[in-house]
Amino acid sequence: MSPRFYDAHNHLQDGRFGPDTDAIVATTARAGVARMVVNGSCEEDWSAVLELARRHPCVLPSFGYHPWYAHERTPRWREELERFLASAPSAIGEIGLDRWIENSDLAAQEETFVWQLRLAADRNLPASIHCLKAWGWLYDLLRANPRPARGFLLHSYGGPREMIEPLARLGAYFSLPGYFAHARKERQREVFRQVPLDRLLIETDAPDQSLPDELNRHPLNNPQTGKPVNHPANIVAVYDFAAGLLGEPVENLAARVEENFVRLFGAS
Repeated sequence: MSPRFYDAHNHLQDGRFGPDTDAIVATTARAGVARMVVNGSCEEDWSAVLELARRHPCVLPSFGYHPWYAHERTPRWREELERFLASAPSAIGEIGLDRWIENSDLAAQEETFVWQLRLAADRNLPASIHCLKAWGWLYDLLRANPRPARGFLLHSYGGPREMIEPLARLGAYFSLPGYFAHARKERQREVFRQVPLDRLLIETDAPDQSLPDELNRHPLNNPQTGKPVNHPANIVAVYDFAAGLLGEPVENLAARVEENFVRLFGAS
């Protein structure tokens, strides 16, 4: 039996893919991808995420406010988020904290993140969390607030090795992107060797975080700009990279990741 692959985090609704996302999903399905979590980032793109989920059963929609867009919230953003969550089986995300972006309103980030985290806890929905240069801040907020009993995802985990165990105790799963296959990402690769196998997930973060060119099996360009974008079918290559990193046959790794994905995000 061929392995089934799961993309724990992408942004299929992103306009850089162009208008023919149906063809992209078809290619991804032929590659053996069973499910993908498609993350909204703000009110503006939640409807596109929902439409993809309605057209493609492999898409698990996720609705949330990314910290980069916290300043764009409308007065009704909470009601709108709850409305989208009620429209289909879904997750909450991409939410999070980010000190990397300049001139960001950190108080607005925290308010937005905490409200969404508590909503995920109230409904026991999986939450997909973004964090850059804010690991201590994130850890303190996770400890101080309710968390979904089923757990949460730290997508493209880039934090220190020493935080893996305490974050896992709080319910964290850690997803590995193909971007960490680049030679300059040695530190991140070493960190992922310490992630417990029952807490490991795999992601593309498509259209971002592309693999090195020599590992890219599905070259794709933005039809408007001609610039390369990451195809979600590259999740298979990310699994191969992860299997090599961890010294495990890809079939065994895929079985473990499927168990983890279903435990966090639920069965299809």
